[in-house]
Amino acid sequence: MIIGILAILKAGGAYIPLDPNTPPERLLFMLEDTKIKLLLTQGNIDQSWPTSLEIIDLDRDENAIAQESLDSPFSQTIPEHLAYVMYTSGSTGIPKGVCIPHRGVIRLVKQSNYIELSPDHVFLQAAPYTFDASTLEIWGALLNGGRLVILPSQTPSLEELGQAIEKYQVTTLWLTAGLFHLMVEERLESFKNVRKLLAGGDVLSPPHVQTVLQTYPYCRVINGYGPTENTTFTCCYTLTNAEQIGHSVPIGRPINHTQVYILDPYLQPVPFGVPGELYVGGEGLARGYLNRPQLTAETFIPNPFVGKKQGERLYKTGDRVRYRTDGNIEFLGRRDNQVKVRGFRIELGEIEAVLNQHPQVQEAIAVVRETSQNHKQLVAYAVPITDTNLSIPDLQTFLAERLPDYLHPTHWVILDAFPLTPNGKVDRRSLPLPVSTSSESVTPRTPIETQLAEIWKDVLNLEKVGVEDNFFELGGDSILAIQIISRANRIGLKLSPKQLFQHQTITKLAAIATRTKSPQSEQGIVTGSVPLTPIQHWFFQQNLPKIAHFNQSAFLEVSQPLDFPRLQQVFSYLLKHHDALRLRFERTESGWQQVIISPNEEVPLTQFDLSGLTETAQDQAIAVTATQLQGSLNLSTGPLLRIAVFDLGISRPNQLLIIIHHLAVDGISWRILLEDLRTAYQQLEQNQPIQVPMKSTSIKTWAEKLPTYPAQQEQNYWRSLVKKSPILLPIDYPGGKNTVATTEQVIVTLGEEPTQSLLKKVPKAYNTQINEVLLTALVETFAQWTGKRYLLINLEGHGREDIWDNINLSRTVGWFTTLFPIFLDLEQADSLLDALIMVRDQLRRIPHQGMGYGILRYLQDEKDIITSAQVSFNYLGQFDALLSESSRFRLSSHAAGLHQNPNQPRPHLLEINGSVKDGQLRFVWTYSRYLYRQSTIEAIAQGFIETLEQLIDCCQFSDVEDEIFSDISLANLDQDTLNQVLGMVNFDA
Repeated sequence: MIIGILAILKAGGAYIPLDPNTPPERLLFMLEDTKIKLLLTQGNIDQSWPTSLEIIDLDRDENAIAQESLDSPFSQTIPEHLAYVMYTSGSTGIPKGVCIPHRGVIRLVKQSNYIELSPDHVFLQAAPYTFDASTLEIWGALLNGGRLVILPSQTPSLEELGQAIEKYQVTTLWLTAGLFHLMVEERLESFKNVRKLLAGGDVLSPPHVQTVLQTYPYCRVINGYGPTENTTFTCCYTLTNAEQIGHSVPIGRPINHTQVYILDPYLQPVPFGVPGELYVGGEGLARGYLNRPQLTAETFIPNPFVGKKQGERLYKTGDRVRYRTDGNIEFLGRRDNQVKVRGFRIELGEIEAVLNQHPQVQEAIAVVRETSQNHKQLVAYAVPITDTNLSIPDLQTFLAERLPDYLHPTHWVILDAFPLTPNGKVDRRSLPLPVSTSSESVTPRTPIETQLAEIWKDVLNLEKVGVEDNFFELGGDSILAIQIISRANRIGLKLSPKQLFQHQTITKLAAIATRTKSPQSEQGIVTGSVPLTPIQHWFFQQNLPKIAHFNQSAFLEVSQPLDFPRLQQVFSYLLKHHDALRLRFERTESGWQQVIISPNEEVPLTQFDLSGLTETAQDQAIAVTATQLQGSLNLSTGPLLRIAVFDLGISRPNQLLIIIHHLAVDGISWRILLEDLRTAYQQLEQNQPIQVPMKSTSIKTWAEKLPTYPAQQEQNYWRSLVKKSPILLPIDYPGGKNTVATTEQVIVTLGEEPTQSLLKKVPKAYNTQINEVLLTALVETFAQWTGKRYLLINLEGHGREDIWDNINLSRTVGWFTTLFPIFLDLEQADSLLDALIMVRDQLRRIPHQGMGYGILRYLQDEKDIITSAQVSFNYLGQFDALLSESSRFRLSSHAAGLHQNPNQPRPHLLEINGSVKDGQLRFVWTYSRYLYRQSTIEAIAQGFIETLEQLIDCCQFSDVEDEIFSDISLANLDQDTLNQVLGMVNFDA
């Protein structure tokens, strides 16, 4: 192997080490990825190599090789030329080749400041040659005239490793942290001749380092840190005596010709002691990832600190570190290993560092496990020192004396040894699961509880639900509540959304649920004239130039070929079943009128056969056709929907596009329609008649009932908003256009862990709802932009409020959205929590979720309540359970075309829409590029996410509150405690 590497480099090539024990599929990938022309191998390696390779077998071709010249070839190699490609694991499962130039190797082993290498050194090559540590071993010896001892086995036993170190009197040795710890425990005597002991690749245990230094004072222990992308080492910390060791072993300072920066998310340096992400640069930096330009661009960024010097880059390590006061760098863990438990940000390394200080602990690891309900729990694993009686209670007591309770693991596991990877690192994935000692959720006890539990599991997308679990703590919201009530009504359980808000557990809900005896009278086909609803009045008052082009759509990918006649039958049924799909609109002298027409046999379904086109041509045809369909609706002649099936041939799934004018649907309507589509199609496949759930109150009955709502009682509230001082938002380009054609979007995402906290944990704190937390963060963010801690917002609600006992809209298709102004004032708030409480209280003073505003303004022509907000906000709820991955219909990746005509004016400067998809809260900020710079909106949107994260962190006080209430004896409250308790009570609720 060494001769082969030297030959390749002397000939001016680059080497790619291949392990013959690698699975053939992975070997083949690396050969194809590198596109190598020449393969060096030996006769004892039994592999089937591709015939396209030129193969030199060093055994078979020995005689021919011996005839070649012994003179060194003329070398034209320069420092920037590629020396080798080393493959590492990729996060996507595809290995990535790291391209290291010659300068990186030279910088690692020549004239270094972390180790002195000379001809007297005996280096052991213990690392596999496909592992980047071999770079240090091989070239550290050969380029300094030293001696290299090659270990016969790449996976030696501790005995074999110890014997090789002793037999060949190894003076310089590199070990992974896992092997180092094991050797200290089992073969410490093998280090007696070692003068420089390098270890790294994971966190070093201070007691193990201390043992080596105390036993062999002449040995220098070097903690080496560095990613493969920076040629083995970036930083090193040399320990020469036990007094240097503290609670952790730092990774030290950068080695020669290396730059390191500890930066915040905005690529700004952080102060001493403040954690940040480590970025590295210099001569050791790789050229990038082979054939992975996008990944290279993402992780190898231009160095912002060296001006415009050509080629200077930094590698984004993903490691969290901080400067200690002595200037050395302390490793804190992976950036993506940061976890949240009970809403607190936790560094697992902090727990591990304390556990490793226990006198009976040999090594400890902390990890996070998820329960069946996606609750995160800390688990601690410990390996005891031999011949000690380490117990879990001892560890718990030891930790409790040093760390706050939120850093205490839920589960503890004591092991004889940690599992290791082939590279000698701890294999965290192979750690055994802890045996749970927590109590199980209370299972259903009655038929109604069982039915409700099944509905909750399905809607909330959970594996298990207990009858005492709180709906909102499981991630429920008002939109999901409507879905649950709809499902319950479908199986004959009469409930209302209001009852779910009042009775938030299955036990309480089941106690007040009643069985329905017969279908409602509106199960037949509804036709006739329908009064306009407030949101429809708002729409027509916009006087849009292309009023028929204002749509919503669903683009679906179909996992199996669609039966076109069957799909026609499904939509024919849905047109009859859902009255709003048969709406028509006509402009008269007295204004716009709407009517529900009788169903006919016409189904606006078209099939487009694109199977004969290339994939690129298919995608282009879909985009063009979708745009045309979006602009093809007619309000008066109808229909108000278009359905298109795109047949892409046998190699690509069918695509189903459904376009409906917004006058007939809203977000909840789509949930109903897509569920009915899935159900009806499946029933026809199984030769069953279509039978979707019963209809709820028709849009016609609702529209006729609205004028009877006592909105006059709310006049004073809505009039008071007009007196508030509105904020005129700053504008980058005053006088610019604000049309659909000028819009741009900025999308920001809240991480999965904080999203789950927001959905499932935060509602428990301070009796809040999701919208209240989001709007608090929004006002605080705008305050940093405008300098004013108040904001006028147009808020969108689902509009299906439970205001009449005999009205049920849980399965009614139509446009019910409410759009009403809110004025949120945080001038008196001293903290984020104060702000949240103030927003919560102000929002809950709004009568009936804003229902009365639209009725007063549009149905009763109340002009004294008109306000003009420049910002609109809408939280659309959770979409994860809407279309499961196992469903025939899944969301497509194709664009559905423009939902609105490009020339239409926009009513707001900023529109902010949020929803949960794939477990993450996603916000789309829409603005006009003729009014704002992209950088302006990006900064505000990112600031909103950061404020939201801070707010979520602040809300994790529920456990503390529970303790206060449980420990208080109400018989002997002092005044301070009484005030504390009363301050937590929500009297409005």
